[in-house]
Amino acid sequence: MAELGTTLNGHHPSTQTPDATATRLPSVLIATRHGESTANVEFQLAEAAGALSVPISCRDADIPLSLHGQQQAHALGRWWAGLPGADRPRSVWCSPYVRTAETARIAIAQAAGLGAVPVSLAVRYDERLRDRELGVLEMLPKAAIEAKHPEEAARRRKMGELYYRPPGGESWADVALRVRSVLRDVCAEEAGRPVLLVAHDCTVLMLRYALDRLTEAQLTALEPVRNCSTSVWRAEDGRLRPAHWNDTGHLADGG
Repeated sequence: MAELGTTLNGHHPSTQTPDATATRLPSVLIATRHGESTANVEFQLAEAAGALSVPISCRDADIPLSLHGQQQAHALGRWWAGLPGADRPRSVWCSPYVRTAETARIAIAQAAGLGAVPVSLAVRYDERLRDRELGVLEMLPKAAIEAKHPEEAARRRKMGELYYRPPGGESWADVALRVRSVLRDVCAEEAGRPVLLVAHDCTVLMLRYALDRLTEAQLTALEPVRNCSTSVWRAEDGRLRPAHWNDTGHLADGG
């Protein structure tokens, strides 16, 4: 199989025709971030208060959706059901974390209830779609990082998010490597079909970074990926081209 950069970006060094290359892409690639999690709520409160901790004792992987996040996942399912038939994913790739798995399950149930997808639609869980690992900084609000790890806070500012790797954690560039890897498999296994990826803010950012060939400056200028937003790329001329990004118009409150 061709390297990701050549297949997705439309530059194939072999003698394959453009049409043959194009068939190695999903017809539509849709990416969404999980619905609001209980940790999202706690971190918002902590940041507003300047708190040095959040009341979370479980692993990052085990954090569930908030009630609002569950409502967002239902709205995602309704949006899914409203898509034209040819654009409606019958294949779902999902981070194995609890909040993403819950988002996928609720959205599928909602779409199935509206007759848009099979009730038994299978979800493929792939650890390469997991959230960025933050190592020693995990579960620490900004104020706590500055207070407890001032040298890391300074190094983070100097290096920038793309290349800063906290001890025991990952940089954005590290996440980009595994995102490129999973995209190769998606292209190979979902060729010609619409597919939905259910992931996390950093993972979806790195999807855009890889697919749209962003520079570091363009990447860091993007606003955060919103909960249950939809970002869509369509196969065109041998490349997945952006149709819309980080849209929340399907959510009742816009986010």
